[in-house]
Amino acid sequence: MIDQNGENHGIVETSKALQLAYDADLDLVLINPNQTPPVAKILNYGKFKYEQEKRAKEAKKKQHTVEVKEIKIRYKIDTHDYQVRIKSIQKFISQGNKVKIVIMLRGREMQHSDLAFELANRFLADVESMPVTVEKKPQLEGRNVTLYLAPQS
Repeated sequence: MIDQNGENHGIVETSKALQLAYDADLDLVLINPNQTPPVAKILNYGKFKYEQEKRAKEAKKKQHTVEVKEIKIRYKIDTHDYQVRIKSIQKFISQGNKVKIVIMLRGREMQHSDLAFELANRFLADVESMPVTVEKKPQLEGRNVTLYLAPQS
């Protein structure tokens, strides 16, 4: 048991520890119940919970959630538009987000799905120099050719 001043009292009976906490007008809190013997501390439980929540909130602030950014294009893309898409992929990857590239095919364009796969492979070749891993290779999903990129870990 550890008292409110941080002094270690060694192994103390539960009833005695509760009495010490009651005398100090504080609470007896189990800090580590899995350890043998369990570690208990005399402290203000409200303040303890507040500090715990504050630490959890601070840790959550520093955490980055990974989003999937989607880039939709057609297979008849112009060279400048293609370069803009490459730069946006680079930006998304550097921010730590995943990227889903969707090459849309409409109507009779489905007959030219091989051109969409060529474009997808061109994307793969151009992002090779970036710190990127291919999460899902180009594949036909309905009327779209999709591929997934993720930042290297």
